[in-house]
Amino acid sequence: MRLPSRLTPLRFLCALLRARPWLAVSACVLGALWLLPAALLPLAIGAVVEDIRAGEDLLGGAGLVVLLGVAQAVCGGALVLAVHTMWIHGAAATQQAVVEHTARLGASLRPQAETGDVMALSSSDSNQIGNLFEVAGRLFGSVVAFLTVSLVLIGMSPLLGTIALVGVPLATLSMGKLVAPLQRRKGAQREELSSVNALAADIVSGLRILRGVGGEQQFLGRFRNASQRVRRAGVEVARSESWLVGAEVLLPGLVTVAITWLGARFVAAGTITVGQLVTFYTSAAFLVVPVATATEFTAAFSSATVAAKKVCAVLRLRPLLPEPDEPVALPDGPLELHDTRSGFTAVAGKLTVVDAGPEAEPMAARLARFTDPEPGERVLVSGVPADRAALAELRSRVVYAHNQDLWFSGVLREQIVPSERAAVALWAADADDIVEGLPAGLDELIGERGREVSGGQRQRLNLARALALNPDTLLLDEPTSAVDAHTEARITERVTELRRGRTTVVFTESPLWKAVADEVVTCARS
Repeated sequence: MRLPSRLTPLRFLCALLRARPWLAVSACVLGALWLLPAALLPLAIGAVVEDIRAGEDLLGGAGLVVLLGVAQAVCGGALVLAVHTMWIHGAAATQQAVVEHTARLGASLRPQAETGDVMALSSSDSNQIGNLFEVAGRLFGSVVAFLTVSLVLIGMSPLLGTIALVGVPLATLSMGKLVAPLQRRKGAQREELSSVNALAADIVSGLRILRGVGGEQQFLGRFRNASQRVRRAGVEVARSESWLVGAEVLLPGLVTVAITWLGARFVAAGTITVGQLVTFYTSAAFLVVPVATATEFTAAFSSATVAAKKVCAVLRLRPLLPEPDEPVALPDGPLELHDTRSGFTAVAGKLTVVDAGPEAEPMAARLARFTDPEPGERVLVSGVPADRAALAELRSRVVYAHNQDLWFSGVLREQIVPSERAAVALWAADADDIVEGLPAGLDELIGERGREVSGGQRQRLNLARALALNPDTLLLDEPTSAVDAHTEARITERVTELRRGRTTVVFTESPLWKAVADEVVTCARS
């Protein structure tokens, strides 16, 4: 799907429609074919009443009523398929656009967006956009049916037809005053929902720490308060929706009462027949359906606009690290890293241990270009400025593995990629015993964040995942801080053997790593 350069909620929704134009057209056509038989049914019923009054044969009129009913049923079934496909397209295309864009943002997403906002985009917001697309086809059919009924009524009685033609749209437009508060309250509810999602994500990610310090009750109270704010916002939305639904029944009902009352007077005066009065009454009652559909579309459009506004806010985010206009290719083989800010150089092909204390993470992020250095400072990759190399090439050849890297839910074998190097990587990280302890081994399903294993086991699996990539340059941040000394000693020896001839930088204060290092660098601490 191609998004417009100037992204607004309305343009985003239009882009979704342009992505599947034939689907939108078919939904509109089927919506019209679904309601047209119902719009013509009052005319057929009025004709049957006239036949009864005149004592004529009812077979033709009754057959027409049956035919219209069958046509509506067939077209209605096709319409259900079309509008449900429209719902799936709207929701799925929104999710796909968000997922693809957030994947391109990579590490640039987290500093620019809250976790709760991104979660809501893929759940409630995509559903709201799907709901708008679902009702769009029925709205088109409602407009066609409304115009058809109005023309028929004007042909029978200009006055009554004008009342129907003008009164029902006015009743619909008068509901517009209820839409603005509804949209505002839906926006407030969306903000509260994002906040509670973000809070829930924070609580889940820090659940072990909370239990360790006894903070469960405090965060339970915070989550309960946030949930109550969401509930109160939902009540306000329901209050606005109840007024809108009430107006949907009352205002068209007043138009129907007016038409019936005037029609009865016209029958008494001989201006129209009894059959025409029945036609006017049933037509006025039928017009409630287009009005209800228009009201439903109004509410759906209000919710979808709020959702699309949030989607556009994420889609407008741009990577914090720009790609170079003319990328410079990195030389083949092990790479040398040099940080002008600290003066540190990681010699190509050697295992270097860096003792930098609190400066370790910022230095590692600069060397791997997860952040850019300050003006006047540079990071060189074998003589090539890091910001002149293509990010894709840099990410594949300079891998930065943090000891708190996250795991997604999935099969362990698929998460340790490439799988053909999984065995040697698990051996080097001393993690093969972890796999042997799992019921399905490498085919075990690991939950999100790897909560099925302990902190030390997860750290060893993190190291195995990094080693399996076998990059030219590997940066490790405290890779063995959560394991015992005996295990750490085995890991240091095995990683040294496995990474021989490739550039490896380990940020740690551990003497066991320093003992196997080719070089040990201690950076000045601020």
